[in-house]
Amino acid sequence: MRVDAFGERWPPPRADARQAFALCADDFAMTKGVSRAILSLAGQGRLSATSVMTTMPHWRELAPALREHEAELAIGLHLNLTLGRPATAMPRLAADGRLPKFGRLALASLSGRLGEAVLGHEIAAEITAQLDLFAQVFGREPDYVDGHQHVHVLPGVRGPLLACLGSRGLAGRLWLRDPADHMAAILARRGPIVKALVIAMLARGWREAATAGGFATNQGFAGVSAFRSTGDFGTEFAAFLVAPGPRHLVMCHPGEIDAELAALDPVVDSRPLELAFLQSARFAEICRSAGLVLMPGATLKRQGVLAGAWQV
Repeated sequence: MRVDAFGERWPPPRADARQAFALCADDFAMTKGVSRAILSLAGQGRLSATSVMTTMPHWRELAPALREHEAELAIGLHLNLTLGRPATAMPRLAADGRLPKFGRLALASLSGRLGEAVLGHEIAAEITAQLDLFAQVFGREPDYVDGHQHVHVLPGVRGPLLACLGSRGLAGRLWLRDPADHMAAILARRGPIVKALVIAMLARGWREAATAGGFATNQGFAGVSAFRSTGDFGTEFAAFLVAPGPRHLVMCHPGEIDAELAALDPVVDSRPLELAFLQSARFAEICRSAGLVLMPGATLKRQGVLAGAWQV
């Protein structure tokens, strides 16, 4: 066993044949087409979780259909600071009423500007509002929190997020996504390596901060994709299951294409390819070949907040 460049021990303990991985579909409520795809997969038992965007215009309209899957699906908040309009007035971060693109937010984070008091207050208020929008529909807090484009781990965002969750008494009651993985695992998957390494560097220290705050995280993360408009997504997905961590989380982005999606998000043409694969018999075959079991959402709700490997 060795320590990699991120200070983590590698490899993790060897998984047995019943090690489970969690599959999370991001972006519920981004558009109706994306949400229909997620609901379809949930109904087929092909997902462990979905992360919702409570700032999007369709949220309240689409949420009741998602509630029908609440028993068998972990449902989390997909914290959004880079798409569309914020839930609150943000005169510094979103002066024109539109959230900044990821590049501008990341630059503000890395330069330390997000740590300024005024911006910190804006971000904290926005996090609270997005959580409140979730609670207003579900009558409870989310099962976990992650972020659109992984904004939740950025310096200047992670602090207000952990403080907000702590003030709501959620330590030990929900878990948090860690979008980083070991360098060895990233290299073994042979995917968009640079992209995955950049995400891991932005998330450096996040797991330790979350743990110090009383929150469990996944350990092992995949799903970083080139978002190709053509090709074999099944082969790409198989790579996501290489070198799994003991609490392995895979993100996916299925969807149906419509004009609304094309206007909102750069990830468009790859979404129906992901949907078709996840609905196919090949999905189950690849999971079996990897020696991994898809974790049911109900099990993820229980094991997500506990220490130890995810198993069924």
